[in-house]
Amino acid sequence: MVKKALISGITGQDGSYLAEFLLAKGYEVHGLIRRASTFNTERIDHLYQDPHQPGRKLFVHYGDVSDAEQISYLIYTIKPDEIYHLAAQSHVRVSFDIPEYTGNITALGTTRLLEAIRKSGIPTKFYQASSSEMFGNAPAPQNENTPFEPRSPYACAKVYAHWMVRNYREGYGVFASSGIMFNHESPRRGGTFVTRKITRAIASILAGKQPAIYLGNLQARRDWGFAPEYVETMWKMLQLDNPDDFVIGTGTSHRVQDFLEAAFGYVDLDWKRYVKIDERYLRPLEVENLVADASRAKEKLGWAPRVGFNELVKIMVDFDMLKAGLKPPGEGMKVLKEKNFSWSTIG
Repeated sequence: MVKKALISGITGQDGSYLAEFLLAKGYEVHGLIRRASTFNTERIDHLYQDPHQPGRKLFVHYGDVSDAEQISYLIYTIKPDEIYHLAAQSHVRVSFDIPEYTGNITALGTTRLLEAIRKSGIPTKFYQASSSEMFGNAPAPQNENTPFEPRSPYACAKVYAHWMVRNYREGYGVFASSGIMFNHESPRRGGTFVTRKITRAIASILAGKQPAIYLGNLQARRDWGFAPEYVETMWKMLQLDNPDDFVIGTGTSHRVQDFLEAAFGYVDLDWKRYVKIDERYLRPLEVENLVADASRAKEKLGWAPRVGFNELVKIMVDFDMLKAGLKPPGEGMKVLKEKNFSWSTIG
């Protein structure tokens, strides 16, 4: 029988890649999207299937993780074999400005899904998108046993959600796993996240449309990987016989300044001429160094990143130059071909 998957946050970076991945495996995929007066489905438009098309495998449903009734209705009617919970207010800096909303969506949204699963009695498997931000200033490298030290409303909300997953797993027997994902980027990363902000700015600068880019803390270190690889591990977690929590990352960290140097250097620009510091992009509390110890994932999931830091940078710069109507150096496109990525990682 065809497996059914429900993805919250299907229109996001990870949701769109995961939808592609599951469709390629023959799944019937259902996605939860928020109703808006403007279209917000750009990342999955290429997956669209006409409702009148026989045998279609992709279905979208209007709803929101703040609406417990709609969540319950969808779980009862779809009866998914797997649920991937990716929806969140996921911007760390913004979470300081809207902490209550962040808690309602990022923390309680997870609880609503878990409670709907418990009450339904449907034997579905649940994936929770946890975050490396939960570790805060805990000493690096961080693994599944590292104590959490959250340093933002977003991180606090994710810690709450993470522990609710553990409670429903151990208290009610729900098959619920958490992927503690370290930063993962791609051409589909939102434009307000620092990596994509940088690569989009480079394209605009080269096109003569933008004189400078304004950033915050350039010394923060992050473990950056390639998003399409990370969504495959989400699926692998739900194929195990028993639920568990897994740290996923590359095991190396780089400063924001390192990303600037690599990205601007790739197109022969001096980043110092274009980057300006704006205090509005500084967080009230900073997280200085996140580095993954993904030993458990390597052992149980066969996890090993294929795309390195410099390759990731080139992929993203190539994409944004193409999108701006410019001719990119093309090394990022070569990486995708050499690594045999079979789904649409560009566009």
